Amino acid sequence: MLLFCRTLNREHICFQSESRVSAQLFCSLFEAVFRKKLSITEHTRKNGIILCSCDTDGDTAQEVFQKYRLSDNKRLIDSEIIATNSLGVFTAGVFLACGSVNDPNKEYHLEFACPEEGLAQQLATLLGDIGVTAKTVVRRGQHIVYIKGSESIEDTLTFIGASQCTLELMNTKIYKDIRNKANRIANCDAANIDKVVKAAMKQIDDIKLIDHAVGLDTLSDELREVAQLRLDNIDMSLQEIGETLSEPISRSGVNHRFKKLAKLADEIRGGSYEK
Repeated sequence: MLLFCRTLNREHICFQSESRVSAQLFCSLFEAVFRKKLSITEHTRKNGIILCSCDTDGDTAQEVFQKYRLSDNKRLIDSEIIATNSLGVFTAGVFLACGSVNDPNKEYHLEFACPEEGLAQQLATLLGDIGVTAKTVVRRGQHIVYIKGSESIEDTLTFIGASQCTLELMNTKIYKDIRNKANRIANCDAANIDKVVKAAMKQIDDIKLIDHAVGLDTLSDELREVAQLRLDNIDMSLQEIGETLSEPISRSGVNHRFKKLAKLADEIRGGSYEK
């Protein structure tokens, strides 16, 4: 979090975040290491977003630089961190310092707004080492490391320990996939769906007529089962009905049984039915 904070020099250190929780965590960790309390100040941008800042004085900044042997010229990720199993925790800190993830209902996008180009390049390489494809771009003076694609974002969130966010993202993806599929079906197969619904309604009318006139109990087991399935499931296709039967049959087999029911209903309507 320290390495990727907004300002890092021997005169001044400033951690800044839109998340008060992240700012509080930075202050807590800083106090645990240096035994010095930092206060959080808030100011509102023109766009209404509230920024939380934690600032140090010059003496404290000097102490930080001495403890971690930081360079005055450029920020670099310590190779010892890369070589240990603490990389996931480190990356989590980077995300808290400069990361953000879009609302998955709109776009799959996760990014890190790095303060220096060298850090951005190192971070992109680290993410690549764990199998995540990350790209870099300069935007408004910031060096952005960004990740596209739901699976890559899920892998990154899991790597930094945000498993709950990963599950929420996966659920959103599943919902979007189902919704998009439904929309495609609605757009491409509206006429077919209308035909299926009309056929099902006709079958239900026939079955209800038979039930009222002679009772479904008078039907054979095969016809009674398919009739009851249709009454209980207006949206089932012929194939689905066939697969649901106690003894599954093909779509054409189901259609043949409905034709028998339709013929029986027509006989009842025409008065030619004989028990």
